[in-house]
Amino acid sequence: MSMSVEEAGKARDGFPRPAPKTPSNVFDQLSMKGKVVAITGAASGIGYAVAEAIAEAGGDLALWYNSNDAAIKKAEDLEKAHGITAKAYQVEVSDPRKVEEAIGQVVKDFGKLDVFVANAGMVISKAITETSLEEYRKQMSVNVDGVFYCAKYAGAVFKQQGFGNLIITSSISAHIVNVYNMTKAAITHLGKSLAQEWRNFARCNIVSPGFFNTNMGASPDVINEAYRMTPQGRQGDVKEIKGLFLYLASDASSYQTGSDTVIDGGYILP
Repeated sequence: MSMSVEEAGKARDGFPRPAPKTPSNVFDQLSMKGKVVAITGAASGIGYAVAEAIAEAGGDLALWYNSNDAAIKKAEDLEKAHGITAKAYQVEVSDPRKVEEAIGQVVKDFGKLDVFVANAGMVISKAITETSLEEYRKQMSVNVDGVFYCAKYAGAVFKQQGFGNLIITSSISAHIVNVYNMTKAAITHLGKSLAQEWRNFARCNIVSPGFFNTNMGASPDVINEAYRMTPQGRQGDVKEIKGLFLYLASDASSYQTGSDTVIDGGYILP
């Protein structure tokens, strides 16, 4: 909205808002002690790396998985290794009713929800002319609808609590042209919109990974091209993304919202 210089110079009620009462020591800012974090797609790959980071920083965890029940044992292992509370939940993120129920159960089990990491995703690497409508709908249901449902019901909790933090795992596919970039571009823009919509009670940021050594990384058919196109000449190790998610989940990033952070070894450099 445009306004005159005089109008822009007038003081507005409620501004400036106070800075949060967070620690001044950066290591204390990065601590997750006393915080509850839910992560989708947490059984392996980037999702489990995020879970490790949160546990190592002292946070409690709700590990969501769909079919990979390795999350159950991994939750137990994280509890024992770090003295935190961790529980695994089987949730199909493309089913809004199950997402709503699971978020309610997490709040019931832990008493609150500080951070939600919408990380679950899938890819069907086909040209549009070769992709069936069923495959299209499946990919949209997980990558877009699933993130929307998680944001909707986690956001409701955040609004009721008066605080919260959503982190969306997108992809460099939102920045380049490839076979599933539409779904990732959609959730990247959703995250930016939510940062504005939720400005009075929660933050929202996006992480856009490049190729990492996971089952969502470069396929054998294109791995050599991925190496060639990446200035660092390799895929990322998931341990290299833990710090970014921890920063965004913690008080260290309290002034950061609406951002889309690319971590790709330089792949999308012009």
